[in-house]
Amino acid sequence: MSNPSSQTYTWPSKQVKTQYPLIDNDPHFKRVIRYARPSDYVHGVVAAAAGPGLLYAMEKFSPSQVGRGGFAQAMRLAGFIGAAGGFLYFYQRSILRFYGMTENAREVEMDMREMVDKVKRGEPLYGESRLTPAMQGVAARQSRYSALFFSVLPWFNFVNHNQHGVDTAKYYQQAERELEAERLAREGGQSPSQ
Repeated sequence: MSNPSSQTYTWPSKQVKTQYPLIDNDPHFKRVIRYARPSDYVHGVVAAAAGPGLLYAMEKFSPSQVGRGGFAQAMRLAGFIGAAGGFLYFYQRSILRFYGMTENAREVEMDMREMVDKVKRGEPLYGESRLTPAMQGVAARQSRYSALFFSVLPWFNFVNHNQHGVDTAKYYQQAERELEAERLAREGGQSPSQ
């Protein structure tokens, strides 16, 4: 009889129907930041500056007369809220491409290159984890598609796990094709020794 505590249970990963291909339904925080486009940074900075900028403009046109130091405190608060909102907007624009909800051709190519290189080096595709497989599953279920609920609860994936909703065989097949092409190129480039 097997020990029930040693059994691993996995649930199939949910997948939302989208117009563009799914790259990852639970990407790691660092990966989302790394794949961000320059336009994401621009949108995030503009969103972050909007709150303090509008507050400053309103103060210039219709002074609040809150007294000594009151406006500075309001600007600090608006700056903090703007920075937090700008970051969440930046992050969500990037992660929606992983979900396939916006155009993601650049990210699909980056993903294929990154994963194929990892296969060639013999590294785990989604990184090493110190958590047990059961806890990795819990973490994956808690943060999968979490960016769709950002307006209520910002939730990020900081856990390396292997439950990302994609068939990883495509990375191994592409690595195999590339290694075979490299081998044929080496053999074709060698001069016959006999």
